[in-house]
Amino acid sequence: MNLEELNATATNERLAQAKKNHHLHVCVGTACQALNSEQIAKALQTALRQQGRNGEAEVKCVGCPGLCSLGPLVEVASRVNGGPTQPANESPADANHRTAVLYQFVKPEDAEEIIAHLGGEPVKRLETPLDQPFFTRQTKVVLENCGKVDPERIEDYIAVGGYQALLKVLTEMTPQQVIDEITRSGLRGRGGAGFPTGLKWGTVAKADPNRYPTNVPEGIQSRKFVICNGDEGDPGAFMDRSVMEGDPHRILEGMAIAAYAVGANHGFIYVRAEYPLAVKRLRTAIRQAQRAGLLGNAIGGTAFSFNVEIRLGAGAFVCGEETALMASIEGGRGTPRPRPPFPAESGLWGCPTLINNVETLANVPPIILKGAEWFAGIGTEKSKGTKVFALTGQVKNTGLIEVPMGISLREIVFDIGGGIPDGKEFKAVQTGGPSGGCIPAQFLDMPVDYESLAKVGSIMGSGGMIVMDDSTDMIEVARFFMEFCMDESCGKCIPCRVGTVQMHRILTKIQEGKATTRDLQILEGLCDLVKHTSLCGLGQSAPNPVISTLRYFRDEYLSKVKPG
Repeated sequence: MNLEELNATATNERLAQAKKNHHLHVCVGTACQALNSEQIAKALQTALRQQGRNGEAEVKCVGCPGLCSLGPLVEVASRVNGGPTQPANESPADANHRTAVLYQFVKPEDAEEIIAHLGGEPVKRLETPLDQPFFTRQTKVVLENCGKVDPERIEDYIAVGGYQALLKVLTEMTPQQVIDEITRSGLRGRGGAGFPTGLKWGTVAKADPNRYPTNVPEGIQSRKFVICNGDEGDPGAFMDRSVMEGDPHRILEGMAIAAYAVGANHGFIYVRAEYPLAVKRLRTAIRQAQRAGLLGNAIGGTAFSFNVEIRLGAGAFVCGEETALMASIEGGRGTPRPRPPFPAESGLWGCPTLINNVETLANVPPIILKGAEWFAGIGTEKSKGTKVFALTGQVKNTGLIEVPMGISLREIVFDIGGGIPDGKEFKAVQTGGPSGGCIPAQFLDMPVDYESLAKVGSIMGSGGMIVMDDSTDMIEVARFFMEFCMDESCGKCIPCRVGTVQMHRILTKIQEGKATTRDLQILEGLCDLVKHTSLCGLGQSAPNPVISTLRYFRDEYLSKVKPG
């Protein structure tokens, strides 16, 4: 499919959609599927047939729109004028969303009533406002298609501009120009470390694939690789899963652009096997893109070829670390290795390898289409763009959010999140998963960016954000995350293997009222030791929840230990 054919497909799909006056978007993400959303979609389709309204409305299964606490969700988007076509300068998304109603807690038995009210007054008992801060305070870049497009139809993705960025770089830009554009955008890796994406791409592009011995399996021609890290293992995190489920073609397009920029012809998406729906939709997307000539050989009629495979992880948290992830793809045990050499020089099978996580790659197509300056205009001076968070814990509106870098924690928790339920007080928010820290109320007005979070002893991480109220035992929080790190340690290095066990034992001892101030001193010493001597990021960051709770909630520790 070349650019002309892509544009024709987009136009035809838009015209087909414009013939419908009402579009019912049913969330079929993992959370809503668990609440029978697929049955809701079938019930809505049945009600359309029974009421003779098939010609004016369609039911579309879409990814997560974000507000998980109110699911299952159904959005009814209707055209104001009810005409068969949209204005010439208006996209289908604009046309179909000029007036919309969002229904919450929908059940299959609500379908007939919803269809009966199409074009009239909404079903008030099910309606939740779309102008609430949860939606209006967000800035969606990565999630702009989630909840809008059918993840299992490539035509739906193409209709909203899908694969335009890929064909643009293949026909109008050199690899170096692509790297320069990403560099100017200020995009940083969204997997946790925040490393400049353009710098990483440039390093892989310049790397000599013959510098280190290689052992590439037979049948793979590429000597450079692109890996999408979808091994999202933080407790309470579901950002990457939702993007893979709701907009899989965006990830494939970002990978292909990255591969063109760095000179790779083969890629892998590493996904944990606990994400079966994400795996299913990615596989479907790969097949569709191959059939359309947007993956595989001679993409878009150009000389560029790129193939993608999926690799399933067995759920080891350490495989989120890039060298452990590569060992797993190669068929070995997922354990990290010392660096240098870094993966950019010697990675998968000894070849230069680019590894970015799902969210990072999903940012690439809009940067190419809208320009580096547009992206750099969002966020702060050093932290550009937006960040996707999984907002969970003791907050009213739990779900998936995307906000500009630099927004305050207070805005996230109390405006978008709706505040603390049951009349309780905010106590802390934990960011960065097991690798992050607990941030107390005194920092509610701090901006959420890489530098600010580091200053208060936490990290951005992949995007988990757990809110805690005043009933939370902070020592138990630290013990929970330490137990997680202890269980997930690969055991390769002694500081992590032994140190996490010892820290967990001391935290348990404190909780049981058997610890002394001497144990507290040993705990702090262990935190320093494990942090500075562990082999990989798992061990190096494992003490963070303990360090931050000791720093900001020391009184809780002192109240449970005895002198000695």
